Amino acid sequence: MQQQEKDAEFAQELVDRARAEGVSLVGENSLFKGLLKRVLEGALEAEMSEHLGYEKGDPAGRGVANSRNGTTRKRLRTEIGEVDIDVPRDRDGSFEPQIVAKHQRRIAGFDEAVLSLYAKGLTTGEIQQHLAEIYDMDVSRGLISRATDKIKDEVDAWRNRPLDKIYAVLMIDAIVLKIRDGAVSNRPVYIAVGINLEGERDVLGMWVGTGGERAKQWMTWLTELRNRGVQDVLISCCDGLKGLPDSLTAIWPQTDVQLCVVHMVRNSLRYTSRAHWPAITKELRQIYTAPTEDAAKALFAEFEEKWERPYPAMTGLWRKNWVHFAEFLKFPPGVRKIVYTTNMIESLNSRFRQASRRRGHFPSEEAALKVLYLVIRHREPNRPNPTGRTHNWKAAINVLVGFYGDRIDLDGLPLATNE
Repeated sequence: MQQQEKDAEFAQELVDRARAEGVSLVGENSLFKGLLKRVLEGALEAEMSEHLGYEKGDPAGRGVANSRNGTTRKRLRTEIGEVDIDVPRDRDGSFEPQIVAKHQRRIAGFDEAVLSLYAKGLTTGEIQQHLAEIYDMDVSRGLISRATDKIKDEVDAWRNRPLDKIYAVLMIDAIVLKIRDGAVSNRPVYIAVGINLEGERDVLGMWVGTGGERAKQWMTWLTELRNRGVQDVLISCCDGLKGLPDSLTAIWPQTDVQLCVVHMVRNSLRYTSRAHWPAITKELRQIYTAPTEDAAKALFAEFEEKWERPYPAMTGLWRKNWVHFAEFLKFPPGVRKIVYTTNMIESLNSRFRQASRRRGHFPSEEAALKVLYLVIRHREPNRPNPTGRTHNWKAAINVLVGFYGDRIDLDGLPLATNE
């Protein structure tokens, strides 16, 4: 605490001095730029002293084979704008600085700032304009593209990383984006989110399809998840895409497939008049929040009798999918909230749309995946994020152990201390 208090006092002293002397905190000739310049130059001088074996001005340096040879001016791009620093030289040119390497024109924070703006949906042109307006920094679009291209290897490693053997819950869905491949077309991006036995949420995979969302394509991506180590899935939540439940059980035969209730309700409204939506959604909610499956069946019988004649397609949808819809009704309410809907992916898709809306379309599959990956990586404070701990997981895993027994092996898992 004493060090924190000293740091706070020092920071306040700097701000007060800057204000008293009329020095701006940001912008050209600002306090922050001056501090950064002094810190970097001081670090470079320390590196030079270590390289030569003596401090600047030390008589021990007289007559040695190698010595200081002035400085070279270098302009760096940083998060607070462009900063000019003087880099020390030695006579034989053997000095290799680490804090600011040779040919380096920007420090790490600059790339992170560019990636953050890119993840928020700004195009390279908009990032260029933003840096010019806010930081008075003239940056080419090519440099911005190179900064974002550095993420490619990270994306490839992320997409091929090994996964856990068992996932308690697997949620799958797709979002449609406009991607150029010769011509601009609508392309599905398939997304899989898992919750492992420790209650940790993670985006397991993301793939760009070739046409409309199809169960056959899902079979390919699910097989990839298995090849990356997923041996078993207790519960999988998905939409009502034809053939998808069969694809899931073909990969993991013991998986209980739960249709997303939100998708079921949404699809029901497509068959009905808007005037009847309030009544229908209210009655459907009574069905999917029923305490038992028998109670849900009784409520559905009443629902069917009322709406079968005007909307046979809607009631037929529920009859056809009842087995997979009612799967979650065997669980207590705490577990139902986790498995009855793909809301976790819906929230992620909302962020994806925000990041893609400004662009109109992506120039390639690689560009689309790069932006979506940055959205996943970016964590927003005080908001649910795609990755993280599942609320009340200890209670949920206790219930799941009762249902799935020996398929759940908790031996060797670390103890979670944040519940």
